Amino acid sequence: MKIDSICVRGAKDLNDRTGAVAIPIYQTATFAHPGVGESTGYDYARVQNPTREPLERLVASLENGRECCAFASGMAAMDALMWLIPPGGRMLATSDLYGGSVRLFSELAPRAGLNVEYLDTNDLELVRSRLGPDLKAVFVETPSNPMMHVTDLRALREAVGPEILIIADNTFLTPCLMRPLDLGADVAIHSGTKYLGGHNDTLAGFIVTDDQAIADRLRFITKTVGTGLAPFDSFLMIRGIKTLHLRMERAQANALRIALWLKGHPKVRKVFYPGLPEHPGHEISSRQASGFGAMISFEVDSAQTAEKALQGVKFILYAESLGGVDTLITYPILQTHSDVPQEKREELGITDRLLRLSVGVESAEDLLADLELALS
Repeated sequence: MKIDSICVRGAKDLNDRTGAVAIPIYQTATFAHPGVGESTGYDYARVQNPTREPLERLVASLENGRECCAFASGMAAMDALMWLIPPGGRMLATSDLYGGSVRLFSELAPRAGLNVEYLDTNDLELVRSRLGPDLKAVFVETPSNPMMHVTDLRALREAVGPEILIIADNTFLTPCLMRPLDLGADVAIHSGTKYLGGHNDTLAGFIVTDDQAIADRLRFITKTVGTGLAPFDSFLMIRGIKTLHLRMERAQANALRIALWLKGHPKVRKVFYPGLPEHPGHEISSRQASGFGAMISFEVDSAQTAEKALQGVKFILYAESLGGVDTLITYPILQTHSDVPQEKREELGITDRLLRLSVGVESAEDLLADLELALS
C-alpha cells in the first residue's frame, strides 16, 4: 500500500471476529489464561494490549521499520533511549534540540552514566573529530527545534560508520515526508502527541527500529518501567493517524504560503523554514524528504514586537506543543526552551525576538489576517 492508504487502513485488529471497522478499546489490565502454561498472547497490559499492538504495527509500517514500541509520552520514549546505551557511553546530539530533550540529557542522562555532547550534526568533519571508542550514538533532530537546522542522514551514516547508533527524531516531518530508517538511521523516534495524533488531545511517544535486539530491549524497558501507551490513548492515536497524510498536505501548503508572507513583512528580520530556497538546508531536505513540513520559526525586529504579536493573535492560539489541526504560536525562551541556559539559547539564536509557528489546517487567509493584525 502507498503511505496514505497505510495511514487509513494499516491498523488491523487480529483478534476481532465481529468485523468492527474501528479498532476496539480493550480496557483491561489483565488477561485470563486458557490453561496452565498457556497464553492468548496477552498476559498483562503493562506488557502488551490488543489496542496498542495494532497501533505499533501501524507506526512501524509507516516508518518502514520492523518493530515499534508505543510509550505514554514522547519524553517517556526519550527516556527509554538512554537505557539503550551502556553506562560510560557517550552520545553526540544536535546542538539545537527541543528543550525537554536538553533537560533530560542534562539532568537525568548523567545519572544513568550517559554523557551527551552537543554539536552541529551536519558538520561532518566536526562529527568525525568526536569519534572514539566510547561513542555509542548520535541523536539528530532534523529539522531541529526551533532553528530548523537540517542534517544529512545518509552523509552522517557514512561519517560515523556502521557501528554507531543513529537516532533520528522524525516528529516534525513524520513518515509521510521522511523515513529516517531508509536514510541510514537505526532508530526513528516520535512525539506522537504532535502530528501523528494531530488534535492536541493525546500524549504518546513512539520508537521504531529495524534492529530486533533494540526492539527487544525497548520491550523489556516498557515491561519493567510501565511506560507503555494506555488503550484509550492508543485508540485515539490510530484514529488520528487515519488523516495524517491529509493534514500534512494542507498544513504544509499553509506553511509555505505563510513563510513567503513573513519574508516580506517589514517587522520580520529572518524566516527559518526549510521550504524556502535560501534556507541552508533546503537542498538536503529536497533530497532526503518529500516535503518540508509545517513548522516555521521567525525573528522579529524587537522583543516588544514579539510580545505584542503573542498578545495580539486572536485566531492563532498562543500555546505550547505543535503538530495539531490548530495553528499554535510559541515563545521558545519562555516555553519550549526555558530550561536551556540563556547563554546557550543566545548562541543558538533562540532570543526574545524569536517566535515559532506550528501551522495547522485552517484557512490560510484567516491565519494571514490574524498575523497581519498581530504584527501591525
